[in-house]
Amino acid sequence: MNELLPVVREIITDSVIPQSEMNIAIQNMKQKLDVNLKKSSFVAGRLIDSYLFGGNHPYGRFSKHEDFDALTQSDLLHFYTNNYQLGTFKIFVAGKLPANIEQILNQYFGDLPNNKNGQIEYQIHPDAKKIHRVSNDEKSAQGSIKIARPFFNRHHPDFLKAQVLNIVFGGFFGSRLMTNIREDKGYTYGIHSYLMANRHENGWMITTEAGRDVSEATIQEVHKEMKELQVDLIPEEELSLVKNYMMGSILGDLDGPFQILGRWKNIILNNLEDDYFDRSIQNIKHITAEELREISCKYLNPEDFYELIVF
Repeated sequence: MNELLPVVREIITDSVIPQSEMNIAIQNMKQKLDVNLKKSSFVAGRLIDSYLFGGNHPYGRFSKHEDFDALTQSDLLHFYTNNYQLGTFKIFVAGKLPANIEQILNQYFGDLPNNKNGQIEYQIHPDAKKIHRVSNDEKSAQGSIKIARPFFNRHHPDFLKAQVLNIVFGGFFGSRLMTNIREDKGYTYGIHSYLMANRHENGWMITTEAGRDVSEATIQEVHKEMKELQVDLIPEEELSLVKNYMMGSILGDLDGPFQILGRWKNIILNNLEDDYFDRSIQNIKHITAEELREISCKYLNPEDFYELIVF
């Protein structure tokens, strides 16, 4: 660590960002953007975020060629100074550590400024239009489908309940969406839903790719599964399977010091209470089918979701 940490400090404090290297990086980014813009899935991912949050919100903004062309060395140096040299930082360590780890970290990083940069408040300006169909490649045989709604972050009292409902709905291979749209209908190789992991504004997302001729039918089947969760109680056997899957996933995620540290990083960086992990476990164990139906009625209404297909 005494060999490594001085190099880490130098990256944080003494980077110079040469113009020649910056030019190469910009050129590479522009070429990568050109390649990605030919992929319907990439275009769909950019557009759905802008619909949800608005094009001026950091979560809804995406890079364009002109952004790279306008970037200057002084822009990067200004950002580097404010966010690396003078910015806020936390240090997380895990693994086989020396007994004097705190002394070592303090030796190399203890004198660095750790300013609390003021949090900029951004306003969400979602797109007024909910249904979007975009042509990106007329020869494409598939459509990239994104269905999403604004949602709450981890601090909302319904978030943990919604996490369990999401697994039932589309969060693992045995979910409702996979069983219907992949196994029964054969419209897609895979379809998934998830709650975004944003720190501030958040969303609930369903994503898949389907044949051009069945893309609209795929969306209708997603709506059908939403409605069924609002009407019928989840059978006890299915709910038990989901709970066991979630508990097993958590155990797998805690296999070693780095995985455990990842859990703590999630709690600390999102300003959550220390008991958040325990509350998550208790929620999985004790949530009922009635509670999940109630959450479905509140949040799985098709009219609240944006629909996007990029062909």
